[in-house]
Amino acid sequence: MPQTYDVILKGGTVVNQDGRVTRDIGITGGKIMALGDLSQASAGEVVNCYGLHILPGVIDSQVHFREPGLEHKEDLEAGSRAAALGGVTCVFEMPNTIPQTTTPEALADKVRRGRHRMHCDFAFWVGGTHENAADVPDLERLPGAAGIKVFMGSSTGDLLVEDDQGVAEILKRTRRRAAFHSEDETMLRERMPLRITGDPSSHPVWRSPEVALTCTRRLVRIARQTGARVHILHISTAEEMVFLKDHKDVATVEVLPNHLTLVAPDCYERLGNYAQMNPPIRDDYHRQGIWWGVEQGIVDVLGSDHAPHTHEEKHHPYPESHSGMPGVQTLVPIMLDHVNAGRLSLERFVDLSSAGPQRIFGLEGKGRIAVGYDADFTIVDLKRKHTITNDWIASKCGWTPYDGVTVTGWPVGTYVRGLKVMWEGELTTPSQGEPARFLEALPRGA
Repeated sequence: MPQTYDVILKGGTVVNQDGRVTRDIGITGGKIMALGDLSQASAGEVVNCYGLHILPGVIDSQVHFREPGLEHKEDLEAGSRAAALGGVTCVFEMPNTIPQTTTPEALADKVRRGRHRMHCDFAFWVGGTHENAADVPDLERLPGAAGIKVFMGSSTGDLLVEDDQGVAEILKRTRRRAAFHSEDETMLRERMPLRITGDPSSHPVWRSPEVALTCTRRLVRIARQTGARVHILHISTAEEMVFLKDHKDVATVEVLPNHLTLVAPDCYERLGNYAQMNPPIRDDYHRQGIWWGVEQGIVDVLGSDHAPHTHEEKHHPYPESHSGMPGVQTLVPIMLDHVNAGRLSLERFVDLSSAGPQRIFGLEGKGRIAVGYDADFTIVDLKRKHTITNDWIASKCGWTPYDGVTVTGWPVGTYVRGLKVMWEGELTTPSQGEPARFLEALPRGA
């Protein structure tokens, strides 16, 4: 008797850990139930995917959706709408909101706000502080927690643990992988006079490569002393990449499309304050060093560091202008353009955006196209040329540093747990986002 499914994705090129193969995908109850030739099967909906590539759902493990407290520039609904329109199926959101996500109550509030209001699945990083270090073992296992995030250098908000002892107190209690913003706060304070009023090109002079490398060296040393695993966010320097190749046993590495794509001084000349972010966009020497890290397999994960600010906040004279730029909606098209340009393979992109996050964070049921996994898919047209514009951006901020950039490769569809959330640029299903589950935080006996 022919098998029946809820949905069959027909004739797409499935890109996975075993390469590229033309396969049908059968989906029932939000799970992948079959891969292969399903021409004899039936389904409530059959979706024509001929000529398209079906990737495991893209996971963006670093976004700032600003809710609660900063909803004038983003909220969970708008940020996740941008994610879905850009082909992203799951996000990990950062703790520097108001109030900060540093308590069980604050985390539970975010989970409540996100459930069935966000258009993709989600988890929330819990901010590690001096005050909650003793609670880390419980905090990192709470439902919806992506793990512990620590700011060793100041950025947006006032979450900061700059001293070695404070970092050690957190790391010696972690069992999951903790994420870090790695810039040395003492050096940042000392170098403040290097900022030039009205000149954002002085941003990478103030937040120099040495500021990042010094902190990353400290962090790896503390991780070894405490026996902890760390994840270093948005690596921006060639020197850090060379250093980290010898420390992959304790440190995983994230890079951003921004640091792979934009380059100083051009970005500051074209975009002014809109190119300002932490850590900063640097010159081509560092961009090439980051690409080297991708090519050598040192880099584990791509994140967007989606960090929207309003036009007004960006128009303050530097250095009062806010650091950060949106990116969750442009992560897939920008990186597919790099794929088409031959800078990385499509399989390597899948490793960085799906399999990598699953592997290092222990996501349950995501990151692969395999029977029994969540039916999360990013469906792309590798040949489609499209121009990114501010009008396309769903984030409340309403702008992108890639306005006017024409790319080759475009997200056509977003499936989350078998639901067609986006197709051809339109949201097609009411928001049904659920908290992601993590193997190291599953309930006892689950």
